[in-house]
Amino acid sequence: MAVAEPALADMGQAAAGDLQVWGDACERQPAVLRQFDGWGNRVDEVVYPDAWRRLAAVAARSGLVGLAYETDTAGRTRDDARLVQAALCYLFAPSTATYLCPVAMTDGAARLLSDAGGVGQAREVLEHLISRNPGEAWTSGQWMTERQGGSDVGQNAVVAKRDGDRWRLFGQKFFCSNIGCEVALALARPEGAAPGTRGLALFLVRHDGPDGSRNRYRIDRLKDKLGTRAMATGEVTLEGAHAELVGAAERGFAQMTAMLNITRLHNAITAAGIMRRAVMLASAYAGQREAFGRKLEAHPLHREVLAQMAAEADGALYLTMRMAQLLGRIEASSADATELALFRVGIALAKLYTAKQAVAVASEAIECFGGQGYMEDTGLPRLLRDAQVLPIWEGTTNVLALDVLRVLGKGDALDALGAELERLQAPERDEAIDLARKARLERGDTGESMARRLAFSLARSWMGGLLGAAGAEVRPRDIGLPLR
Repeated sequence: MAVAEPALADMGQAAAGDLQVWGDACERQPAVLRQFDGWGNRVDEVVYPDAWRRLAAVAARSGLVGLAYETDTAGRTRDDARLVQAALCYLFAPSTATYLCPVAMTDGAARLLSDAGGVGQAREVLEHLISRNPGEAWTSGQWMTERQGGSDVGQNAVVAKRDGDRWRLFGQKFFCSNIGCEVALALARPEGAAPGTRGLALFLVRHDGPDGSRNRYRIDRLKDKLGTRAMATGEVTLEGAHAELVGAAERGFAQMTAMLNITRLHNAITAAGIMRRAVMLASAYAGQREAFGRKLEAHPLHREVLAQMAAEADGALYLTMRMAQLLGRIEASSADATELALFRVGIALAKLYTAKQAVAVASEAIECFGGQGYMEDTGLPRLLRDAQVLPIWEGTTNVLALDVLRVLGKGDALDALGAELERLQAPERDEAIDLARKARLERGDTGESMARRLAFSLARSWMGGLLGAAGAEVRPRDIGLPLR
């Protein structure tokens, strides 16, 4: 990691300088949709402020995507590449108007195309996605969910039709983040394919068609969102858009699931970064603001609140970096079976817990500022608005809790997690593992109803163990906002 210190130092300096300035500019001037040109021709151009392009350039040059795909002279990926990448993204995220969302989707697309071993168009796209040259770097979108299904993508109705040796897509996608992307990955059902998730295939949709003209899809509107306002999200109607099949048609849903491991890691990184920023602001304010004859930090109850916020932020960082470490080892083919199993359950736990707690910590930070925290010009409300998307995107809390329950039901994951908690001497580990065993034995509604409580219990124990191993003095009650 010593070789990464200069890059981390530069990113930390930029986070307090240019990145903050550009992020604020993007919030003041969000992207807009230009649907027609002066002659009435449909163009559907997403117009971004210059500051957004500057953030994109920093992300590319810093290797926020590319770093994870760079190899040594022997063609091997460094097993600490994901850890370094996660640390850079952690510093980048809080200041940059949610630009880490395009980074996350681009990273997920790059992983999928790299694993698929594509040739031709897919190979060309991959080279653009991982490029460090801002003039050549592309970003990707994800066009997965539809109006009638949401998280239940098995209900997707977008149809893929053969057109010679190509495919055309028809239908509507309802939530398309990073809508101004150069390329997107879309789930669609080939004509005659099975219902449900089994019949879904994954397609690559470029902004431009084969002849260089705009591909055959239209952007119906940009979403008016609670937060993440600078990052354009839209609704798309596919009108015979040219697309390339990625991998085997019957593996579309499985490929999407693998891609989620990447985007969920980035979700956890963003959550951890938001928590850290909230704690830093609240702590600095407590050292300056006087109330009832003393600085806020001199009041025991206020110190208790700050300590619990800090424990959440620290725990989120350690758990997220543990996931990055495991993913790096998996991608470098140096992970053993136990680490593979641990990551499968851990990435769902990390995304679930950090996302939910980012909202709680941001809310607590606003309360620490009193009425001034509610004022837009302080920037604090933006932290809370942007945090609120994190429990929703890439799997809600309930969806992920059920995913944890499913993964633990396979046996090896529970053994791996139990060994990890024992190695760390994690607090309340016995209670958490006992609850997991009980949930595995239950069936139907009873087992499902325990899933959320189980996931939070496991995540809190794991975070406490990681903090304890790092030498932090953590009490079990320090993990688990809101205050109990």
